[in-house]
Amino acid sequence: MERAHAEIGTVHYAVRIDANGHQIVADEPKSNGGANAGPGPYDLLLAALAACTAITLRMYAARKQWDVPSIAVDLRFHRDGDVERIERKLTLSGSLDDAQRARIADIAERTPVTLTLKRGLTIHTELTPANGALHVSDRLDEALTETFPASDPPAVTP
Repeated sequence: MERAHAEIGTVHYAVRIDANGHQIVADEPKSNGGANAGPGPYDLLLAALAACTAITLRMYAARKQWDVPSIAVDLRFHRDGDVERIERKLTLSGSLDDAQRARIADIAERTPVTLTLKRGLTIHTELTPANGALHVSDRLDEALTETFPASDPPAVTP
C-alpha cells in the first residue's frame, strides 16, 4: 500500500517526506517565502504523473515489443482563475508508425495516476491528538463535561 509521511518544523517551508521509505525534501520557491530546497507541492504532483506516464508507456511498449528506446514526458500545470489543467507532451524515440504513436497517446490518457486525477478522489482528514491517543480517563473527563439528556448517558469505551 502506498504511503507518505511529511513533517515540517519552523523553517519556512522545508518539509521532510518519507514516501514508502524514500526520503524527499519539498519546499516553496523563494518567491513564496521558502528556500527552494526541493520541489514544491505541485512539482511533486506533476512528478508523480510524469513518472506514472513514463513507466506505463515503457511497460506497454515493451509488451508490444515496439522500438521505443526513450520516452520523455513534459508536463505543465496551468491555472486560470478557478480552471486548472495539466498539459502533457510526449516525445518518443524509435521507429513507430502513426497508428502506434496514436495508441501510445491513448495509453497515456489511461495511466493509473492520470485516471485518478481525472476522476478525482475522496480525501478523508482526521486530526489526531498532539500527544498521541487519548487515554480512557481523558475520554471520561471529556464525556463528563458534555451535556447529555437523561436518557442518553455518556459512553466511554477503552
